[in-house]
Amino acid sequence: MAPRFGIEEEYFVVDPATRGVVPRAAPVVARAAGALGERASLELIGFLAEAKTPPCRDLAELAAEVRAMRAAMADAAAREGLALAATGTPVLGDLLPPPITAGARYADSLATYRALDDEQCICACHVHVEVPGLEAAVAVSNRLRPWLPTLLALTANSPYWAGRDTGHACWRSVTWSRWPVAGPPPYLESAAHYEDLVGTLLGCGALMDPATVFWDVRPSSRLPTVEVRLADVALTADAAAVFAALVRALVEVSLDAAAAGEDAPRPPQELLRAAYWLAARDGLAGAGVDARTGRPARFRDLAAALVGHARPALAASGDLDRVADGVRALLERGTGADAQRAAFRRRGRLTDVVDAAVLRPAP
Repeated sequence: MAPRFGIEEEYFVVDPATRGVVPRAAPVVARAAGALGERASLELIGFLAEAKTPPCRDLAELAAEVRAMRAAMADAAAREGLALAATGTPVLGDLLPPPITAGARYADSLATYRALDDEQCICACHVHVEVPGLEAAVAVSNRLRPWLPTLLALTANSPYWAGRDTGHACWRSVTWSRWPVAGPPPYLESAAHYEDLVGTLLGCGALMDPATVFWDVRPSSRLPTVEVRLADVALTADAAAVFAALVRALVEVSLDAAAAGEDAPRPPQELLRAAYWLAARDGLAGAGVDARTGRPARFRDLAAALVGHARPALAASGDLDRVADGVRALLERGTGADAQRAAFRRRGRLTDVVDAAVLRPAP
């Protein structure tokens, strides 16, 4: 049986009149808690509201949960005279100084990371997949590393930052890369290696605690899961669910490869960082590098290879057709970043970009 999986998403709180971000996440989350309970929560910056699905068994269940979660959050925002936008970076608004959410943990973050917190105005999609333990999570992390740039290209949805086009498809990942423990994870020899490395990072002060290990694949510090954290929040609920199903399948084939004793590929960190930036700059439309071989490759071709790699698990779960169709749609119509730019081109208004990304309450 396929492991359970779930999603965490972040959204920008925006003023429906100006479409700029506003620091009003607290009342939205408080109202959404009536429907979602603790699955609605605050983030470091007061512009952001977060919501989580429960663990789900299959893609249909997860898609329904994401739709219901987004509708509940949108309804809560509307009742506060606000809206929520599913973009990876803020399209419009005054960002500095950032409105830091009250609380001891966020105060500690500001004291530790300082101006890095200024650019925490980013919205991501995190996928959790159940695994049997830390050793399994490390085995998955090692085997996902070559595919992470392609996943980044598929989920790019952050071309704008506070009124300007950055020239990148995924500007969120570029701002995120400044953090001391972020981006593609290193190759890990074992669970003990992971624990020793995290202990060293804690000891030198690069981490506040294990929850601030922000590598794009990590063992969760709270749940029996491996967490894939590299994606921008998706424009649509269905896109988010399809991405999560693809991630689950990649986790499954990674666990199977580890159980069969297959060696994990070991692309150098420098190559992964370069592949990340190429994916972030141009998304699926760009030419990147195949981290498995070090050779130039189009991300369109790598996306097809990625689905092929995950095919055994996708077929076993019954998700193959839906995931393949979702990836095919991205290749034909473009990513969220492409959709944002298309919305802008129609009338040359960034307000239209925000409107295209606003979550809608249930009818």
